[in-house]
Formats: sequence, C-alpha cells, structure tokens
Amino acid sequence: MNDYKTSKESRVSITELMLPSHSNFGGKVHGGHILNLMDQIAFACASKHSRSYCVTASVNKVDFLNPIEVGELVTLKAAVNYTGRTSMVVGVRVESENITTGKKKHCNSSYFTMVAKDINGKSIPVPGLIVNDIQGARRYARSIQRKTEATSRSSRFDPANFKIEEHLAGLATENIKLDL
Repeated sequence: MNDYKTSKESRVSITELMLPSHSNFGGKVHGGHILNLMDQIAFACASKHSRSYCVTASVNKVDFLNPIEVGELVTLKAAVNYTGRTSMVVGVRVESENITTGKKKHCNSSYFTMVAKDINGKSIPVPGLIVNDIQGARRYARSIQRKTEATSRSSRFDPANFKIEEHLAGLATENIKLDL
C-alpha cells in the first residue's frame, strides 16, 4: 500500500436513470433512494483509496436543493477530501439531468466520514492524501474545520455539560413552550 495517494486516484462517478420505482408519493425521486446511492458511492471511493472494506461513521448535513424527476439521469461524483489515521472524508455531489432538454441541476452535496476496517472489523490505517491544488487544500482544511465544530457541538450539548441558562434567550424566540 502507498503511504499517500491523490484524490484523483480514488475518484468514482456513477450515472443512473431514475425509474418510477424510485419515486415517493409526490412523484419525485425519494430522498432515501438518493441517500442510499450516496452511501454506496462514498463506500466505493473510500474502499478504492484505502484498498479495504470501509464503513460509514457519519454523514454531514444533507440539504436537498432541487427535486429529481422520474426519467432524469442522476450522476453522483465522489472524491476523498481528507484523510485521518483510519478515516477519510468523502465528498459526494449529486446532479440530475433532464435527458430531453439536457438541463442539469445540482441536487445536493454531502460529506461522508468513512472508516477502513480489516477482516476482523478493526480500524486500520489509510494512505494519506496528496494535495496538489488550492481546491484540494481548501477541501482538506474545510474538513478539519467541520470535524472541530462537530466535536465542539457534541460536547456542548452533552447532558453532563448542557446549561439551560445559556439557551433560554434563544429559545424564547422559537416555536416552543417551556414547562420546566
């Protein structure tokens, strides 16, 4: 195994036609189907980078920006943005294309933290990331920032650390009735 690899070496892209069986009650493609495809491509990308089986540890915020219609082509692109010791952050972008007009829409993007595992399920080291452009450095730095913010958020709202007094003013403007 190489000590370092470029993001380009493990990029993955898939395109799939959206069928009626993928639709929700509103006639659009079901978000759960898209999330499943995103998880699959994140797995493929992380496994290609690490040359090992990988599992999803977390998924960063997913915003559905535009609906996907039945009959459109959906393209998912995945690339490794960050490598830790045993984990990788895989950026996934989803675009749809109307096959009759050629119009493309950015539907969503998200970041999957994937962990490499050995045959016994134990976490194993992954190759580092060779970054050779400013865009790659920006993505790497952004991943570090997201990781730091997630850790801070988790500890701040941990039941042992939560202080209601710090949140009362903010809650007063929300659609909530406190009956403590």
